[in-house]
Amino acid sequence: MIDPREPFVTPMPVADLRPTQITVGMREVALKRQMIREQDAQKKTGAFLGRHMVPVVLGPKNRNYVTDHHHLARALLEEGVKDVLVTVISDLSALDKDAFLFVLDNRGWMHPFDENGRRRDYSAIPKTIGELIDDPYRSMAGELRRQGGFAKDTTPFSEFIWADFLRRRIDRNAVAKNFDKAMKEALTLAKGKDADYLPGWCGPTSD
Repeated sequence: MIDPREPFVTPMPVADLRPTQITVGMREVALKRQMIREQDAQKKTGAFLGRHMVPVVLGPKNRNYVTDHHHLARALLEEGVKDVLVTVISDLSALDKDAFLFVLDNRGWMHPFDENGRRRDYSAIPKTIGELIDDPYRSMAGELRRQGGFAKDTTPFSEFIWADFLRRRIDRNAVAKNFDKAMKEALTLAKGKDADYLPGWCGPTSD
C-alpha cells in the first residue's frame, strides 16, 4: 500500500488514465477547457497542472484508475495536453480484476451509474477518459454548487447525489432547452426541505 504521508507524484499520459465512473457533465468539461486555455495563454500551464494533480489507484497491470477530477482529465484530453501529474493514493495492482473492482466500489472510489441515474455492471465503465458519457444533471449539480445551492462536502460523489435529486424533479428536455431557466428551478429546490438530507445542504433552518 502507498503511505499517504509520502505521496508519490508522477507524470502520466492522459490517454492512458482509466475512469472509475460512466459519466461527466460536458458543460463542466467546457468550463475546465476554458480555464486551461486561459492558463496556456498566460504561459502558466505547467504551474496550473502542478496545482491540479489527479488522484489514482493502481490496478491490475499497473493501470492508473482515476478517483477524482474526471472533468479535468477529459478537458486536458480535449485540449491536446499529453500528460498530467497523478498521485497514487493506493496500490492495488496485486489484485485480480474482479477483486480490484469490488474493492474500488466498496471504498467509494467508483460510481457505476449511467446518464439516467441507473446503476450498471462494472463492465459499463469506459476504458478511457474520452469515452465518458454526458450527464446534463451532473453539469447542473456543479453549477448549483458554484451558485451557492449547496456547500462543498467530503461525501464521496456528493455532486452525483445532487444530480440524481435534480434528475427526479426537473425534466431533461427543459434542461436541454434552457439551462439557465432550469438552474433557477434547481436553486429553489436546493433550498427546500426535500433536499435537507443531501450532502452540503445549506437551506434555511428554524434553530
